[in-house]
This record gives sequence, structure tokens and C-alpha cells, in this order.
Amino acid sequence: MSKTVKAALIQAAPIPLAIGDGITALLDHVADAADIGAELVAFGESFLGGYPLWLDEAPNAAIWDHRGTQALHAILLDQALRPNDPRLEPLQQLVDEANILVSVGAHERVRSSLTNTQYLFRPNQPPLLHRKLVPTHGERMIWGRGDGATLGVHTAAWGAIGSLICWEHWMPLARAAMHHAGEAVHVSAWPTVRPMYRIASQHYAFEGRCFVLAAGTIQHRADLLDGLDRVGGDADARDLLLGLPDRQLQSGGSCIIAPDGTILAETGADADLLIADLDLTAIGRGLTSLDSDGHYARPDVFELRVDRRAKLGVADAEDGFTA
Repeated sequence: MSKTVKAALIQAAPIPLAIGDGITALLDHVADAADIGAELVAFGESFLGGYPLWLDEAPNAAIWDHRGTQALHAILLDQALRPNDPRLEPLQQLVDEANILVSVGAHERVRSSLTNTQYLFRPNQPPLLHRKLVPTHGERMIWGRGDGATLGVHTAAWGAIGSLICWEHWMPLARAAMHHAGEAVHVSAWPTVRPMYRIASQHYAFEGRCFVLAAGTIQHRADLLDGLDRVGGDADARDLLLGLPDRQLQSGGSCIIAPDGTILAETGADADLLIADLDLTAIGRGLTSLDSDGHYARPDVFELRVDRRAKLGVADAEDGFTA
């Protein structure tokens, strides 16, 4: 097994709303990382489609029947990724050819709802999905809830890799389930890695004895207006977006963290590409003093049960449904 993994974290501006154009831009970013020998590359929360900043920044966006909010939601439903989405085929081809892992956040359509989903693209395999278990605060206006069916990891030749999204890092039982999976690398996806979010990411690395790629994005109001134009525009949506402050609204702060919580690489509020060689032997050294799923656990006192069934809400009789 390889003892070193070259990881890349790409902090960049998404192309909001226009997910097809965002995939095209993503291909260029991944190619750049592959050219410098990266084996794993991470992007922040909802990079494909952009974080719905209007929920935080636009006055009155949460008012019942707000036409601008409705227009933006309808656009994202139309643009969102779907199962076996043909728009993702060029990315999968690049991943296969470069033998690289790519973790990227996106808006995913599940029937008639949106979910906040972190995709892990894998060579010669379908993507591994993680859907955010609990959308945070105002996010509940746009995203549905995930379930235990997507709380998993991918096992690469060098070890396991998984992800959580934003405030899931303050769900102790979600962390415990992921630590039990034995992650060597964890993607911690955020809109902006604020100071407290960095603390959560460092804590996760220390508690889980794993490397953490804390991935943020950058976004300006102008990016949202440009994305709206790319999908054909909408007068109500434009009026809402023009109510946002005309400045940078997401400010990156991405970093790569070692299993002892130290920062290996970090950046500020501008576009950047972080690279780090992850020395996997650091994991075993750290486990000497702390294994939160092993010798530092008390399974005789505490027990966690994880329901990994997909919760579809409707089951047909032939699938074993009983009234």
C-alpha cells in the first residue's frame, strides 16, 4: 500500500445555477490538478450550481410566495444533477483516464426535490454520493434531508475516503459513524471555511485520526447574476439577486489538515490550488494515543445503531411492503 497520497484542494468560484457550464469549468480544474500528479482533488459545498446565497443575504427571501425565491428554486430543479446524468460523462472519462478521485458538491434532484449532495467520482466506478442529513437553518427552504443510505466511504488502494457537509461536523453521531468506517482522508465541505468551521475541521482530523481537506468556495454577487444570464434569465430572480450586497459573499479559507490537527496548507479569500503530500504513516502514529472507535471507546457503555436503508417514503408490495 502506498504510504503517501498527493491531495489537491481547489478553491474557486462556481458558475451558479448553470450546472452544465459549471461541469465544463470543473473539467479544467481537475485537469490542472491531474497535471501536477494529484491522486485526489476536493471542491467545496454545492460547487456545481453554487451555494444558494440569497437565503442568507437577500432581504425577504424567506417570505411566503416570494416570486424571486420561487424562480431560483425552479431554475435549480431544472438544472440539478440526476441519476446517470449524461452531462457528467466527460468528468467520469477524465477521472478514469487520470486515475484520480474527485469530491465535489452539487445540487442533486431526487424526484421533485433538491438535495445537497457531495459526489465522489471514482475511476471505473459509479460516483459515491453523500446527501446532507440535515440542511442547516434557511437551507431547509431549498434542500431535502438525506438518509443513512449515503453515509459511506470509498476504499481506495491507500485507504478509505469519506465526506460530511458543513454543519454535519457538529453531529456527534454522524462523526462517530464515519470514524467507525476508518477514514484515512475526509473531505469537509463548506461554503466558506470560517474560523469556527476550521476548528470543527481540525477537531474532526484529531478525533478521527485522519487527514481532512476543508474545502471552501468563493462567490460574488456578480457570479450569481452571470449564472442567471447563462440559464436564460428571469426578472423576478434578478430583482432578488440585486438585493444582495454587491461584494464577495463567500471567502474561501480552505485548508488541508493532518491527523494531529496541524495545518499542512492553507489559503485566503482568493482562488487557489492547495497541494499536500499526505504521509499516511501519521495516522498509525496518532492512533497510539487516541482511537475514538477502538481503544478509546467504550462499546460496553455506548452503542450506535445506523439505519442504512434508503428512505423513499413509498414501497411497493413486491418490495416487501406490509400495511
